[in-house]
Amino acid sequence: METQTAYSKPVRLKNVLAFALPTIVMSLFMSFYTMVDGLFVANLIGTQALSAINLTAPVIQLVTAVSTMLATGGSAVIMRKMGEKKETEARQDFTFLILVNVAVGLVMSVVGYLLTGRLFDNGLSPEVSGYCVDYLSRYLLFTIPILLMNNFTLYMIASEKATLSLICSVTGGVLNMVLDYVFIAIFDLGISGAALATGLGYSVTAVAGLFVFGRKSSLLHFTKPVPRFRVLANAATNGCSEMATALVTGIITLMFNWTMLRYVGEHGVAAITIIMYVLMFASSLYTGYSYGVAPMLSYSYGAQDHHKLKQLVSLSLKIIAVISLVTVVASLAATKPLVSIFAQPEDPVFALAVSGNRICSLALCFIGFNIFTSGLFTALSNGIVSAILAFSRSFVFMLITMLVLPALLGVTGIWLATPVAEGMALVLGAAMFLKYRTRYHY
Repeated sequence: METQTAYSKPVRLKNVLAFALPTIVMSLFMSFYTMVDGLFVANLIGTQALSAINLTAPVIQLVTAVSTMLATGGSAVIMRKMGEKKETEARQDFTFLILVNVAVGLVMSVVGYLLTGRLFDNGLSPEVSGYCVDYLSRYLLFTIPILLMNNFTLYMIASEKATLSLICSVTGGVLNMVLDYVFIAIFDLGISGAALATGLGYSVTAVAGLFVFGRKSSLLHFTKPVPRFRVLANAATNGCSEMATALVTGIITLMFNWTMLRYVGEHGVAAITIIMYVLMFASSLYTGYSYGVAPMLSYSYGAQDHHKLKQLVSLSLKIIAVISLVTVVASLAATKPLVSIFAQPEDPVFALAVSGNRICSLALCFIGFNIFTSGLFTALSNGIVSAILAFSRSFVFMLITMLVLPALLGVTGIWLATPVAEGMALVLGAAMFLKYRTRYHY
């Protein structure tokens, strides 16, 4: 069968990249969804509106956290069953988990919409507060498509349809760019138009997935679901590390915003937003690779092919090292051009963002290894260890550095918080990697 042939190919750089490269490119385009919003908002509306997008990020990360948990955890569980030759059971679980996503999305959309007006009424100027409400209320209309998009993206990859997933992501990204201009510049919908453009861009993969997985010829396809709540619990537990990463990212973003408002004001929030875009774009390379190689890791683990698993891990670490070197050099070399896309040199935000990005870029030395290590344990169905790594990296270490470094170094401490936290996470990840090496034979 085609699927067995693809998963049984020898571990070579060419074969692994052929499987993961579409996911890397797709992840880059997914990061455009947020970056393009910021680009159009900053240039057509203003930096105050750009600050508003970052201020709504914690709520948006909550939606992302839930969808990521169900997607990554479910994919690992289902592909392990496929490796164990339990195809029928895997498809039943797949259909059940997709229905759970729809139900969860509906609840989150309604609750979020009801609470939106109460979230931004303290400590902000009326203009920025209004921008926040307008953006988030429109964004939440697309909660269900967002959850489906995150799930279908990974399941397409697992079903050897990574190229189709890439096409959907590129199409969605291009649609987002076009609609941003149309809604903001032509229809004058303001920041609401940016939210609508993003939601419609996400919906491309969601709609395509319904057609793809509705066909019986697909490796994974919809069938009569069997509500195995143990599978749901396993998927949630296994994907909780990725959920923790997304969730605490929102919390840390909130802390960054509060700290910047205290030390610099709303200009500081705009500056940190620009730097987050740069880090997000670079990190998407690591995330894309980790998502792309995860089904191969899960399949090899389920098939008890320890030799192939060891080869995959070894090659992956070398690929991550190369990507890390390239992204650090590129980010440092292109700092001013990158920042100038969002803010003019005479804007106070420009100088803040340039100095901050040069320091924060050091984090790119560590981020890739941390993302891959957490993803590795998720693929091996060890969600507990993965969650410890993700939670420590994204919350515990960031909390420590955000409390200590700004108090000692001021604004410079804010910029240093991310590189120092990622370095601490690298040490913990290496310790866990070595501890479980004999159990999983990688």
